Amino acid sequence: MNNELVPQPNWLKRNWKWALPLGGCLTLIIGLVVLFGSLFWGITNVMEDSQPYEYVFELINQDEELMNILGSPIEKDGVIQGNINWINGDKSAKMVIPISGSKGNGSLFIDASGKADEWIYHEIRVEVNEQEFDFLESTDTEY
Repeated sequence: MNNELVPQPNWLKRNWKWALPLGGCLTLIIGLVVLFGSLFWGITNVMEDSQPYEYVFELINQDEELMNILGSPIEKDGVIQGNINWINGDKSAKMVIPISGSKGNGSLFIDASGKADEWIYHEIRVEVNEQEFDFLESTDTEY
C-alpha cells in the first residue's frame, strides 16, 4: 500500500475561476470611484478658487442683516452647482451654492462674466427662508 501524500494545488489554482473575474471587477469599480472622485474634487476646487466665489463670500460676510439671520460666519454648506468657462479670453461663471451660518442656511446665486482680470456681476443673490437679498442693488457690479 502506498501512503504517499498527493500535493494540493495552491489557492489560486483551485479558485481562479471565480477569483480572477471578481478581482478584475473590483479593480475596475475602485478605479472608477477614484476617477470620478478626483474629477469632482478638481472641479469643486476650481470653483472655490475662482475670483467670483471669493469676492461674493467676502461681500455676504460683511452684510449685517444677513449675518443676523444666518449667523456668523457664513460658509459653503454642500455641493456647488454650476459652471465656470474660459474661452478665448472671455470668461463666465454661474453658480448656486448652499450656504449656512450658526443660525440657519440658504442658497447663494452668482452670475458673472468678464474679460482678462475684470468681472461683471449680473446676479449676486441670497435666498433664506423665502427672503431674498440682492447684493447688486447695494454694490458696484464690476470687480
